[in-house]
Amino acid sequence: MTNTILASEVKTIILACEAGMGSSLMSVNSLKKKLKKANVTSVTVVHKAAREIPDNAKLIVVHKGLAKFVQSKVPDAVVVAFTQFLNDPVFDEIVQAFVDNTEIKTTGS
Repeated sequence: MTNTILASEVKTIILACEAGMGSSLMSVNSLKKKLKKANVTSVTVVHKAAREIPDNAKLIVVHKGLAKFVQSKVPDAVVVAFTQFLNDPVFDEIVQAFVDNTEIKTTGS
């Protein structure tokens, strides 16, 4: 089963990585800029190590190499996987879902 969530139900996007630092910080900043440019102010983007994701997380964005681990850790969350730390189309799709208030669904697990 694919998990989905309406963008308006998301208050925090967790961008998770293996250790909680490094390349994924560029992705966090890029996603924040894209949301700001689209005038989406209803959501916060935070950066966490995959092992520190809270059980009540609703939307997690993660590199495809960690998607299965994150999905098993937080099975009720929507986990969106990306392949490129910068300019991956997934980031634009997430922003557009907030602009249009459409569903976001689990990918890449």
